[in-house]
Amino acid sequence: MPHLETALRDGMNDPDAGWNMGSFGAIAEFHHVAGDPPAPIATGLEQTTSRGAIRIDTLHGVRPVAYETLSPKPHRWAQAVSLCLPEDEALMNRRDVLTSLGPDTRAIRPEDRDAILFDMGLAQPQVDFCIRTSDTALIDILQAQEGRSLLDPDNPAMGAILKAHPHRVALTRLGRVEVYQMIGGADTGGTSPEGPHTHVLTKLLRANRTHSANAPIPDGWVPCCGFHPKSPVSGRLGEDKPFDPEAFDHFQTLLERWGPEGQVEQKHDVWTALEAGQSPETWAEPTTRVARAGLRNAIRQWRRKNGDSDLVTAWARAFDRGTADADPENPGH
Repeated sequence: MPHLETALRDGMNDPDAGWNMGSFGAIAEFHHVAGDPPAPIATGLEQTTSRGAIRIDTLHGVRPVAYETLSPKPHRWAQAVSLCLPEDEALMNRRDVLTSLGPDTRAIRPEDRDAILFDMGLAQPQVDFCIRTSDTALIDILQAQEGRSLLDPDNPAMGAILKAHPHRVALTRLGRVEVYQMIGGADTGGTSPEGPHTHVLTKLLRANRTHSANAPIPDGWVPCCGFHPKSPVSGRLGEDKPFDPEAFDHFQTLLERWGPEGQVEQKHDVWTALEAGQSPETWAEPTTRVARAGLRNAIRQWRRKNGDSDLVTAWARAFDRGTADADPENPGH
């Protein structure tokens, strides 16, 4: 079984892996972009490209939780490892107004350490969601609006931020993600750029959640960093790809070690039943969300590994219906 630090370091060096830090509604994501120059070999828990960067400063007290969630697409699923801290240890400053934090002396790149960091004041539990800039005109506007909510409709600061595209920096108790690319919006055709990007979704912020209800985070724990190992069924842009058995087996190893109770057991039991030719009429659908995801993903994974058959189709008709318990395929949301 892999040691946590080793698994994460390997992930830093896998261009098909993804990362995020944030909350349910404010998240910074780090991904590689195909065709970009190769990133430097990471010897620690840090990676930087021209588009963004991630650094994990500590794993002290971390509880890794590996899990699979359902995709609305019946031939796919998503996978993740959440690095969690106890709720009281995960809490950040929860500022609810725009606040200058001074030069970002702990920036990942030396050239960014004189730029000014501003907490956006989103009051999120496990992340201080910030912007960073050396643009004197933007700094003047932001400093003039300090102490006000960015979400006030008449606050000019948010419009200035969207126009200037400063760096975004997500700070947690475990480390940081930095995004150097433009903010998705009018200047990017209404879509987030490929690779590192951020989302601030006010509707989700109002839910006051630390994570999706479909992420099986244990009670009393909060996810502070998300690691998304290479998917066996989808590419970097979310496109379908041929089943990758090596990537599948790799994540199953992580799931065996850090998976939630009920999910791993349900999958193995379903695979045993399918191997034996057992009818779905003999199976009782589990009562927990976590185990139901295990049941449905076991059917999908069996089909991707072994091909279609009347038996697996019967299981899918019995148990893998509709999009109940499915998550949008957007890591961290």
